Amino acid sequence: MAMAWLTALKVVPWGDVIEHAPNVLKAARKLMERQKTEPAPKADTDMDMAGQSVPSLGELQNRWIAAQVQLDDHAQTQAQLTETLAALAEQNAQLVSAVEVLRRRTRLLVWGMAALVVAVLYSGWR
Repeated sequence: MAMAWLTALKVVPWGDVIEHAPNVLKAARKLMERQKTEPAPKADTDMDMAGQSVPSLGELQNRWIAAQVQLDDHAQTQAQLTETLAALAEQNAQLVSAVEVLRRRTRLLVWGMAALVVAVLYSGWR
């Protein structure tokens, strides 16, 4: 199981992930800001009723109210999805930062171990 994780970690192009993480975070923040500032789209009330019986004014008003409620629900869902995307982008940036720290520490540990092995071998030959 551990080998599968190691293989998966080696396959991921971490340099590209680290390079693009700030761009993903910026895009998510822009999307969230745009979502907050854009007004909800207006419903088009001009409908062509050719070939159908003309609905009453009350029925049209009910349809319009139902469509407006549906648009509001979609706008709310989109806002929630945008917030979720921004949160995921933020977590991704933090994850990439943590992985980079771990990579540096691992590299330092490998060099330290190599120096320790050389020191032990050198002291053993004396």
